[in-house]
Amino acid sequence: MTTERSALVGAAKRIVVKVGSSSLTTAAGGIDPARIRRLVEVLAAVRGRGTEVVLVSSGAIAAGLAPLGLARRPSGLAAQQAAASVGQGLLAHRYQEEFARHGLVTGQVLLTADDVTRRAHYRNAHQTFAKLLELGVLPIVNENDTVATSEIRFGDNDRLAALVAHLVHADLLVLLSDVDGLHDGPPSLPGSRLVPLVRSEADLASVTLGSPGAAGVGTGGMTTKVEAARIATGAGIPVVLASADQASAALDGTEVGTLFESTGRRRPTRLLWLAHATEPKGRLVLDAGAVRAVVERRASLLAAGITGVSGTFVAGDPVDLAGPDGAAVARGLVNFDADELPALLGRSTGELKTALGAAYEREVVHRDDLVVLTR
Repeated sequence: MTTERSALVGAAKRIVVKVGSSSLTTAAGGIDPARIRRLVEVLAAVRGRGTEVVLVSSGAIAAGLAPLGLARRPSGLAAQQAAASVGQGLLAHRYQEEFARHGLVTGQVLLTADDVTRRAHYRNAHQTFAKLLELGVLPIVNENDTVATSEIRFGDNDRLAALVAHLVHADLLVLLSDVDGLHDGPPSLPGSRLVPLVRSEADLASVTLGSPGAAGVGTGGMTTKVEAARIATGAGIPVVLASADQASAALDGTEVGTLFESTGRRRPTRLLWLAHATEPKGRLVLDAGAVRAVVERRASLLAAGITGVSGTFVAGDPVDLAGPDGAAVARGLVNFDADELPALLGRSTGELKTALGAAYEREVVHRDDLVVLTR
């Protein structure tokens, strides 16, 4: 597999690299300049051979702990946002200085899920990345923790990295962690073995994943990294999971860590974000016929097929579409506010046009704004 790995990495013209807080911090919890310098040296070498790099870096909250006199990552949302506000600038400045030593210019890109689920927003995100890369800039991406609310939760940057890899049309995603790859059990337990290759879900059947939460400054766990690998590989992007200490070897194509082979094909970027980077604001319950139309025929959802509405949402928000059994079968961007829909349920578009006007002769969720979920 060494030759295959080397060929795969060598052929990648654009790579997204994700590094977690635990790989950038000291034992006391603050940002470690030496670790950042070592990482930057590796990434600069990759850029030096003509490969484009996008870095997804955690660490903003961790960087803000020491200046605020905090001994550990706070649990309260407001305190996390305050630490991120202080730390994000410090982290970006540290990266800027280190990359400048290698003649490289960096650009900071802060994202929330909402930035890239709505049509105009996701197009703007894509164009920003495209222009930065065209200009030879190395984008450094992080969740916009300063203003995010539900976005601040475990594993977000693992998932974010997978989605960014698809957004920028990357050829490879490299997840750098504090462990040396996927093991079939907790790495700290005797007898736990490294899983060097994952070709499909069958290879994960014997793997026991730990808690997605982690102590200290980091928030991701192996569960979130495997989920990120599922997102990327399902969209046609192979993934290498290795420790930050193995970054150079992983990016040289050496057989270290775990390689997740791609399992699917590239799909529309916005639908990938819709499926994996949104929290539904409500739920529409469909009758059996509407479920078949949405899932099997990939049709738009009409008011006639909806039997119930719950949640608080406005037009443009993501909502789950559930079958009669209550299980979500799809997610989409709704075209009506929650308080408008009850009066529309079970009525055909023609009937709605006659009764309420031409403005109501439209789909509740258009098929272009809808993604079927894996059950």
